[in-house]
This record gives sequence, C-alpha cells and structure tokens, in this order.
Amino acid sequence: MNPNQPIGAVTPFPAPGLGATGGSEIYRIAPDGAPARLWSSREDLVYALGFDQQGRLLAGSGNHGHIFAINGIDDFADLLKASATQITAFAPAPGGGLYASGSNLGKIFLLGPALESEGTYESDVFDAHVFSRFGRSTTRSSGNVELFTRSGNVDNPDRNWSPWTRADLSGAELKIPPARFVQWKSVLHAGSPAPRVDSVLLYYLPKNVAPAIDDITLQPGYRYQPIPHVTGNEPPNPGQPHFDPPPPSVRDRDQIGIRWSAHDDNDDQLVYSMYYRGDGESRWLLLKDNLSDRYYSFDASLLPDGGYTVKIVASDAPSHSPGEALYAERESARFEVDTTPPVIEKLTAVLEAKQIHVRFQAADSFSSIKRAEYSLDGGDWQFVEPTGQLSDSKTEDYDFRIPVPQPDATPPPMAATAANDHVVVVRAYDRFDNQANAKTVLRGK
Repeated sequence: MNPNQPIGAVTPFPAPGLGATGGSEIYRIAPDGAPARLWSSREDLVYALGFDQQGRLLAGSGNHGHIFAINGIDDFADLLKASATQITAFAPAPGGGLYASGSNLGKIFLLGPALESEGTYESDVFDAHVFSRFGRSTTRSSGNVELFTRSGNVDNPDRNWSPWTRADLSGAELKIPPARFVQWKSVLHAGSPAPRVDSVLLYYLPKNVAPAIDDITLQPGYRYQPIPHVTGNEPPNPGQPHFDPPPPSVRDRDQIGIRWSAHDDNDDQLVYSMYYRGDGESRWLLLKDNLSDRYYSFDASLLPDGGYTVKIVASDAPSHSPGEALYAERESARFEVDTTPPVIEKLTAVLEAKQIHVRFQAADSFSSIKRAEYSLDGGDWQFVEPTGQLSDSKTEDYDFRIPVPQPDATPPPMAATAANDHVVVVRAYDRFDNQANAKTVLRGK
C-alpha cells in the first residue's frame, strides 16, 4: 500500500479510441463514404444529434442526461447535464439558441448562444475501498477556478455525505472527514485567461485493516514444489481479487502439505508464520516463519506420532512501519502423524499334514492395523484376515493355514529334503501405510 496514494482526475468517459461495448459511437462519413469515429462511450446512449450556431456537433444522450459538444476525433466537452434522464431531440431557437427536449420526465431546455459566466464539473465518486484519511490536493488549472470536495461512507453522495468544502488550490490539506468515498467539483468562472482544469489529484491514506486468512487445506502425503515468481510491470489494483494458482505437488508419503488462502483489503504485502501444537498441549511451537508463499510442506518424521493442529499467522508488516502492522491467525483442522511402522511378533509356522499353520501378532503404538498379507516361497502376496475378521484395533492376531504345494515329479533323495523347506514372509500395514515385515523358515525333514 502506498501511504500517499493519489486519486487521479476521474472522468466518466472512456479513454480515446476505446470502442463502445454497451454504449454508443458517433461516426463522420466522408464524401467518398469512408467512416471515421469521432466519439464513443460505454455508458452513454446517444438519442439525438444537432449543431449549434457555430456549427459544432452536439450529442444528446441518456441515461444520465448529458449533452456533449464534439469538436473532433476524441475531442469533446461535457457541455451540461440536464435534469431529465434522456436528451431526445434538438431544434433551432430564435436568436441563435437551441432547444433540447428531454424525456423521463418530459422537459424543454433552451441553450442560449452566449457563454455562461460560470460552469461546474463534478467528478465520479471515487471508492477507496476502505475507510481513509484524505490529505492534500494537486490541481493543474488556469484562470479563475475553484475546487470543492466532499466525502461519505456510502456510494450515493445524496445520503449522509459531508457538505461541499472549498479546497485550497495552493495545496493545503483537505478539510473533509475521513471516509471511504470522495468526490471533487470544479467551478470555472469566466474571465481572462479563460478558466481551464487539466487534472485534479487527491491524496489519501487508507486505514490499515488486518489481513484475513480464508481457508487452510491439509494434504498429508504430498510435497509442494516451488512456483517460479514472475515480476510484472503493472502495480497491483487494490480491492481486486488475486488468483493464486495451486502449487504443483507430488506424492510423498513422508511429507505433509499445507496451503492456505488469505487476503488484505489494503492490498498489503503479507508474510506468514506457521505453528503447530500437539493434542493436549497448550503451547504453540514455531514450525516455519517468514513465508511469502501460501503453501508449505515438511517432513512428517519431525513430529512424534500423534494428533496435531497447525496455526497460520498472517502479518502485513512488510508494508508498514514497526509497531503499525496488524495480524490475523487461523487454526487448521486436526490431523494425525504416524511414521512409525507396526511391530510383528510371535510369528510361528508349523507343518500340519499337508498345510502350514501360521500364527503372528501385529501391533502399532498409535494407529490401528489396516491389513496383513503373506507370501510363501517368494510367491505372490495374499491377503489374510485377522482372527476377528475386522481390522479395527492397534493389535491384531492372525491365525491361518497355507496349503503345501505338491511337486509335479518325484525328486531325488537330496532334493526331497530341500523341497520340504518353506519360507513364510508376512507383512502388516497400519492406517498410515507404514509397513512391517517378518519371516520364518520351515525346515523339511
């Protein structure tokens, strides 16, 4: 945020050369049929065209009741704003004047041939987006010109705004109350030299508003990869939403990914800190500070097995003097960390007739046992159920029988003993896919 941010000379009309998308355009057709666009507006609809006594083209428009004087290509003047909504026709008046008819409500206006001794121009209402304090003004003008300003907290100046207050053209501080919206008005008095206003700048300081953290997303088993930062030439537009593409991620069961979204109504630069706290603990411990990206992944093995909560703290300190920064924080949903594999105990294998009777126990210190499998003599892994058939405990017992494969032909005496040797390998997974393996060898006789 620029603490001395200026408000430009606001004009209700588009920049020269921009085509009308919802408004209207005026073209001049040359004798050979070639068109040339003289004027365009996205907001004003032209209902009538006419010429004044000097041969200058006039355009009556709606739905704001403006009459424009078109001097040339992209050279126009906002001649007046009538009290009617639309200006629908022009007709010559006696003495060189011009009648203008208005609708909604129906009225007839007389535009005299002489110049007015005084003219007024009001800017559009400027939205600072947050409550702001207004400073000085800078006006580029000549002739007898006055500048007035007013402010309010709603976008309609007719509702509880401050009265028009004259501004000192020498650059003194504006005498209007702090507010979100502001408007300026210039009054031009006839004289020599002719009055003219080229630009008006109002400086303002938005009230610092604390940032907000909108959401925190946990992605266990993912690791984020850095996003290349591209620096553009255009400054950020306060009040406009920012699009942050999701960071590229890869599967990594040993990592925990955390990303979040945040915003700041002042469009301040934000910096983040990440804290964690285990179940039953009262103290938050710093995990990482001075984060500029809105994502972070870390090695889950840094934390003992258990349940945790993460807290993100956002600060607008990079955009403010020490002592003036504001903070916001948000806690994540609870998540669990388990990087310790289960333990396989009491593994036995006994040959009973033509079957191998296998027993073992799988236990985990934190999470329940998810599944178990066995392999016989290097064969494919086969799923095996616990004795209770439901895997819902930190300790599960397994008791099953494996058919002994029969050889296709009678082996030599020495090979017969080897053929009766069997290797049984079992493995178990906990709920976080941590794996434990164990094996036993059954010797033939």
